[in-house]
Amino acid sequence: MTIVAIFCLACALLPTVMYLLNRPQFHPPPEGEVGESNAAAPAVSVLIPARNEEHNIVECVRSVLASRGVILEVVVLDDQSSDGTADLVEKLAQEDGRVRLIQGMPLPEGWCGKQHACYQLAQQGRYEYLAFLDADVRLHPDALLRMIRFLETRGVALVSGFPRQITVTWLEKLLLPLIHFILLGFLPLGMMRRRRWVGLGAGCGQWFVTTQKAYHVVGGHASIRQSRHDGLTLPRAYRRHGFLTDIADATALAWCRMYRSAREVWNGLAKNAREGMASSSQIGFWTIVLFCGQVVPFLALLVWPLLYSFPLAEDTASQESAALSFLLWGIAAVAALGVRGDSAIRFRHNWESVVFHPLAITLLLAIQWYAFLLALIGRPIGWKGRTSA
Repeated sequence: MTIVAIFCLACALLPTVMYLLNRPQFHPPPEGEVGESNAAAPAVSVLIPARNEEHNIVECVRSVLASRGVILEVVVLDDQSSDGTADLVEKLAQEDGRVRLIQGMPLPEGWCGKQHACYQLAQQGRYEYLAFLDADVRLHPDALLRMIRFLETRGVALVSGFPRQITVTWLEKLLLPLIHFILLGFLPLGMMRRRRWVGLGAGCGQWFVTTQKAYHVVGGHASIRQSRHDGLTLPRAYRRHGFLTDIADATALAWCRMYRSAREVWNGLAKNAREGMASSSQIGFWTIVLFCGQVVPFLALLVWPLLYSFPLAEDTASQESAALSFLLWGIAAVAALGVRGDSAIRFRHNWESVVFHPLAITLLLAIQWYAFLLALIGRPIGWKGRTSA
């Protein structure tokens, strides 16, 4: 029992130590000075792929148009929508000449819908900087300027901001805050910033900022045309071409409600899983480390009083072993909840995800195995009316 407890403690401490190392390095973009003349302002094309986004697109575009300190255009691609997305964007374009609507081409074979939409958008961008933004994201007026300054001061080719995640339904509250836990608990930020290793590439697909030059050198979204997880694959495509990439805490600069129901949460996370945690090479690692470090200690603490409610063996060694195991389980649980509590405060997460952390991890792993098993039998996961094997 003691050996198992030691192993689980090691699994629990791995993300805890990494989180503590990463925490001071994961910070917001620097404050950007708003110039008095447009001549000094950076010019950015904000590119928004939109498929059936009538409930999001107006607020998204208006938040971008309120940006300060930048020269901008907003290009929205209507990706074969069946709702009123295009009509709403047309009205916005009539109100403000900085808005343009383009109609997406039919999806070619071998492309993921979002990557095809973003690739088409990039061909339409007129300005030096390109900002790819999901339609469910809202920006603070200083967000674009600060992200561009972040890209410039870091000397990198691609940066990604992690917005505040708005959660309403139960599964949203449990699972979406885990984004920061996985990111800061397992990605060595210091090494990521020093090395161009492909495997260290990471980002948030909701918001990328890059330069025209670097984008076209890489091949842009055409280089990841089959991917459903651009948060991983786009930064790694840049790194394959020798570029550095970086990430920023955008909690105060952007917010997003990614999903709106339990079904959307489940399928939305599952559709990306095969290129991340649920890949054949990684699912074993994540299952062992997360389940043993974030779930087993809590289960052990629950059943320990039952197991030892009867008189222990009289020999001192058994009693000491039981006490040591209990202590190790307790340290592991405190380590896990401590990280989650700090994350909830800093990134404005709900507290349900902290209190029910073991359940959240169990559900996250269930989604990974669901995606893994579906891939094994060749069953695609649908998203917005499209499927991908």
